[in-house]
Amino acid sequence: MENIEKLILSLDEKIKKASTRSLDISFNELLDMYKDDELNITPDYQRLFRWNQGTQSRFIESLLLEMPIPPIYVVEDENRKYQLIDGLQRFSSYLHLRGELDAGYLDPAIKKGDFLELQDCDIVEDLNGLTFNELPTSLKIILKRSYIRVEVVKKESDKKFRYYMFKRLNTGGEALTQQEVRNCTIRMLNPDFIDFIGKMNKKDDYQKCISNISEKQLLSGFGQELVLRFFSLKNYRDNFKHDVADFLTEYMEKVSDPDTKDFSFDYKKEEEAFNKTFCILNKSLGDKSFGRYGKSSIGSNFSVYHFEAICTGLQRIIDRINLDDDKHIKTIRKKLKKIKSDKKFIDVTTGGGKNSRGLLDKRIEIVAKGVSEIQL
Repeated sequence: MENIEKLILSLDEKIKKASTRSLDISFNELLDMYKDDELNITPDYQRLFRWNQGTQSRFIESLLLEMPIPPIYVVEDENRKYQLIDGLQRFSSYLHLRGELDAGYLDPAIKKGDFLELQDCDIVEDLNGLTFNELPTSLKIILKRSYIRVEVVKKESDKKFRYYMFKRLNTGGEALTQQEVRNCTIRMLNPDFIDFIGKMNKKDDYQKCISNISEKQLLSGFGQELVLRFFSLKNYRDNFKHDVADFLTEYMEKVSDPDTKDFSFDYKKEEEAFNKTFCILNKSLGDKSFGRYGKSSIGSNFSVYHFEAICTGLQRIIDRINLDDDKHIKTIRKKLKKIKSDKKFIDVTTGGGKNSRGLLDKRIEIVAKGVSEIQL
């Protein structure tokens, strides 16, 4: 009985931290709010727009047919402006219809002034081939006056409540990578760490070292995830169990949450460690820093297991390495090549199922022990 009462009290306490309300707003009003900067979409979130033209067109067809559509979710900021946290695909489709979508990252790119040409409408096929300006006035009015339920998380709501709501809303529906979700959701707590990760991701030495990851991985935020792996394994490895995604998210939450106690992140010191690590690797192995060893040489490929092991293992001697000493760089190059060709290292970095704590520690220790033998 006592446990039940504690549970109810705990839930009541959380509910007190949530302040929400529901509004019915027309798409035309939403468009006006967007153009007046009263409804915002963060760049990280906007990049998650994935619907093709056929899917966008069928959504517009649904509005014309007055079909029920799911609500969208927004959070209210201190200035009472709204930030979209769920409903990106639907709202962006309407923006595209009206020529207001700016999505230069897409292939093909969409820019303001480009109007959606309806296609693949399968209920009213006569819509296909038309743009908004070519629709009869009556249909334009239907679209402008189409209402959608808007669930507002008010500014009085607790930041953590906003964060977890955004996180849960955006882990279903569209197939997003974990890092894409992190890039958007963590801003609900604090933007500093995710901005720092973005800054590190642009460093030249780092980019050259990871240049063999695929274009698809780049677009889905894998470069940023690798930066997060670097700091997570460097500073938080003792807390890793098995699930890498949960481990990375947990570390990011720890660093970003202003209420986290007994946990600090020295941005200046960590940036120096990151810069030095990838300067060493770029000078010694360049784009083959994380390549697997082939029959007689290192391949031009990318292994995340090599990334984890080499970046983390190298920290053991990072302070002893002189970036301006060519002998140091040559010695590091020779040692890393030897480690990559070692059968024990190959065994713990090849094939699937290598995410266990034991194997992670083993491959990191092989590198750490190997580089520790170097006489600098």
